[in-house]
Amino acid sequence: MVKFAYMINRVNGMSVEDFVDHHRNKHVPLFTSIPEAELYVRRYAVSHPIAAPDQPVPAYDGLTEIWFDSLADHETFFTSKNYLEKVRPDETWFTLEGVMVTDELVAID
Repeated sequence: MVKFAYMINRVNGMSVEDFVDHHRNKHVPLFTSIPEAELYVRRYAVSHPIAAPDQPVPAYDGLTEIWFDSLADHETFFTSKNYLEKVRPDETWFTLEGVMVTDELVAID
């Protein structure tokens, strides 16, 4: 399985609270509503920083992780008409700061 980790930040002028609310309560349901999500996405998780004592200030406002069976499935999902017309336009409220493509090994499950 191939995992894509997307590090994202909110656009200028958007509060952290509004960013988290939009990401969790608007974007996630939109993303999962298209049929291609069920066909190609094996796991989809979003994360947001929390205050943690003695830890540095987070470099990003959010992390999105998406698992696919293959790189081809990733490409098919992100070039689908539904993604491009329904989901992609909603992504203007964040900036993509970094992407990591990984082959994950779970050491403790």
